[in-house]
Amino acid sequence: MRTVNAESPATLTVVVNGLHHKKGQVCLRVYSSEKGFPDSNTSEIQSGCTQITGSSVKKQFSGLKPGTYAVAVVDDQNGDHKLNKDFFGIPKEGFGISKNPTVSISTGTPKFRDASFLLKKNTTINIDMKYSLDP
Repeated sequence: MRTVNAESPATLTVVVNGLHHKKGQVCLRVYSSEKGFPDSNTSEIQSGCTQITGSSVKKQFSGLKPGTYAVAVVDDQNGDHKLNKDFFGIPKEGFGISKNPTVSISTGTPKFRDASFLLKKNTTINIDMKYSLDP
């Protein structure tokens, strides 16, 4: 009988829904800790961009060790691979966070713990794009 290695790497498939247009690209970052989440690449373990072709896009990240992860997504209109914000820190581009937490003036930037999920095997998550803060 063959035993399965508990540490076998997994593939994370991220489906981003609710895109408002078909131009530019969606950039995704996979984080393994709250360091830098969701704005900087400090604890980013994988990232990548994919062209927008419809109202949703899909991106796969493979070879991830079992563990806790969170994903941040940007509808990157100007190709600078980051979320552009205004003077008050309000996003000017569409964005999304794994587990789709509320993002408002009162909640502030989502915390890793509110967006993180356990990855043990091949998993698909859905992220809804937001083009404004929640009320």
